[in-house]
Amino acid sequence: MEPTSQSAATPMCYRHTDVGTHVTCTRCDRPICPDCMREASVGFHCPECVREGSRSVRQARTVAGGRISAVPLVTYALIAVNVLAYVGEIVRPGIVEQLQMLGRGLVGPDGARYVYQEYYPAGFHADGVAAGEWYRLLTGAFLHLPPGDNPFAFLHILLNMASLWSLGRIVEAQLGRARYLALYLVSALGGSVLVMLLAPETPTVGASGAIFGLGAAYYVVMRRLGTDMRQVNQFMASFLLWMLLSIRFTSWQGHLGGLLTGALVTAALVHAPRERRNLVQGLACGAVVALLVVLTAVKVAAL
Repeated sequence: MEPTSQSAATPMCYRHTDVGTHVTCTRCDRPICPDCMREASVGFHCPECVREGSRSVRQARTVAGGRISAVPLVTYALIAVNVLAYVGEIVRPGIVEQLQMLGRGLVGPDGARYVYQEYYPAGFHADGVAAGEWYRLLTGAFLHLPPGDNPFAFLHILLNMASLWSLGRIVEAQLGRARYLALYLVSALGGSVLVMLLAPETPTVGASGAIFGLGAAYYVVMRRLGTDMRQVNQFMASFLLWMLLSIRFTSWQGHLGGLLTGALVTAALVHAPRERRNLVQGLACGAVVALLVVLTAVKVAAL
């Protein structure tokens, strides 16, 4: 059957060549069928013009310049790592002594651990950061009180993970994933370094240093955004009160170190000039890490 003059004159959709249409894209003037129409402020656009327009639209950024994400993926991952490490402690309790934060200590011939002494018998050897085990500065922040040694051990990881869940989601959304992860790790490092400086012979474990860093970050970010600070100030007051009340049972050095480091890093992240934001943020975080490394090296040399 030959096409009629009317059907021959009907334009065909550029994507569906067997569908006639009299509607054209208002940007490129290509004919588009109902399946290809994308509603615009004026008329309709074709799928290609919509994609091209999306690429030219400036993506929304966080106050620190990170990508906005509705899913706190890094917070989920950090919680998972902490929980897996706790399971590892249950399966193999010895990893706590091998990976906990410790400035310096002694290991006897039988593998038992002792408080460091300047003069120790033959067969003993020193361990800890001062003995070259620098990895302890970070690994200790992913461990918690091992089960069995303390009836309240499970509360340690439970409270820390609840705090990480509550604070992490807010801070991650405001900083972006990469910057949030950097903040967490540098805060954990800052907590361990202050333990190294003030209590090198005290073994410590826990994510509290990093979490106090997140608490400081929450405060700094809210001030940067111009938020009503009344509730934020109440939160910080309760946060600091928690640190004071738990001073006999926890490492206040780790808490304070994480708090100060988190505040310093976050201030650099949210106040960096927009024109050179990535460069300034990278240099600032690098400078904080370098300072922590130098302080540790000086303490190791002194020990």
